[in-house]
Amino acid sequence: MSRRIASTSAQELLTTESQIRAQLEGQPFDFDAMSAVSNIYRAGTAVRTHMERTVLGEHDLSWVAFTVLWVLWIWGKQETGHVADEAGITKGTLTGVIKTLVGQQLIRRTTHDDDRRRASLSLTPKGKTLITHLFPHFNQHEALAVSSLSLSEQRELARLLRKVTNSLNAETV
Repeated sequence: MSRRIASTSAQELLTTESQIRAQLEGQPFDFDAMSAVSNIYRAGTAVRTHMERTVLGEHDLSWVAFTVLWVLWIWGKQETGHVADEAGITKGTLTGVIKTLVGQQLIRRTTHDDDRRRASLSLTPKGKTLITHLFPHFNQHEALAVSSLSLSEQRELARLLRKVTNSLNAETV
């Protein structure tokens, strides 16, 4: 059986979307919204999988672990709750990532003197060296991921995705 929803073939995806419309015909669904959201998800998954297999895997990093390193590299020492928010993950998920990254000696976890329940994360020298050398390679693969788009299309895609994100954030406020 073919991989319909997970296909990488543009033609097969269009055929799949037509089959879904036919199967659900007569139902009060917004097929354009369904198609847009499905393709956002599919694209995000494809990028994440590509990055983990080609760029991050050789360093034994997941997408989330890389994101934590990147957040600490860009903004420096942060409380764990802020890192979880910036990485878009739960504090529970962050706990496992912290354990892995501390074990790899890429970050350090320090407890606050005044409140033992609060902790901060920071890069170790090894972590800073890794992210400094890894990010240019990661960015080359970001460029590869959108290489079929013109510069104006890349900017328009970014603008449209920010718009989608903002509309969902406005709903939860």
